[in-house]
Amino acid sequence: MAPERKFFVGGNWKMNGNKKEIDGIIAFLTTGPLDPNTDLVCGVPSCYLEYCRQKLPATIGVAAQNCYKVLKGAFTGEISPAMIKDVGVEWVILGHSERRNVFGESDALIAEKVSHALSEGLNVIPCIGEKLEERESGKTEEVVFSQLKAIVEKIPLDKWENVVIAYEPVWAIGTGKTASPQQAQEVHGKLRQWLSENVNAEVAQKVRIIYGGSVTAENCRELAKEADIDGSLVGGASLKPDFIHIVNANQ
Repeated sequence: MAPERKFFVGGNWKMNGNKKEIDGIIAFLTTGPLDPNTDLVCGVPSCYLEYCRQKLPATIGVAAQNCYKVLKGAFTGEISPAMIKDVGVEWVILGHSERRNVFGESDALIAEKVSHALSEGLNVIPCIGEKLEERESGKTEEVVFSQLKAIVEKIPLDKWENVVIAYEPVWAIGTGKTASPQQAQEVHGKLRQWLSENVNAEVAQKVRIIYGGSVTAENCRELAKEADIDGSLVGGASLKPDFIHIVNANQ
């Protein structure tokens, strides 16, 4: 990781937790100790956003795991960035592979969501990543560049400081398979090069690109050593006390 980019760890709880379990997570996060030179954000189920924001230390960010592309309206089951902000939450995860592949969200829809969330003042973690068959057929770059292009076209230049990109190879999420540090670095490096060529060199150098896909306390430090890996987006492992080791992987 380059010194000008602050290490970033996101804990995506997905559809997990109840108040009792969340209290346990809050307890081990509050006890820490957490690296003060790392930004930590927890992605929380929507019904617990306000509860977590009130209970977690102010130094730990809270993220919604999804939101819609407009301010309000007849969109049953959706929440808006304005609602997220209204309960004191400052982040949202958008375009996670489960949103893309389980719920059928398109690149275009995700880009619209990113655009609206940024315009409403949220910080955004947009996610990109290829499926196993896409990697095996040599289409990794084609897929992730296409996903990134849709998002980038909707990000104003003055909003890039509010964006953290997550690269999550779909074949490594929750499977126990992890891209090797070298595989992950190769894609991260190419993403940064693409940003330099298609946005500008300053954005490419400053934006944080984090890795997701079966990150554990055992492999997090090797990933963190790579030049273009600026942290991690962690799923199931963020529910367990060992998550502290992942947060502190850059120490």
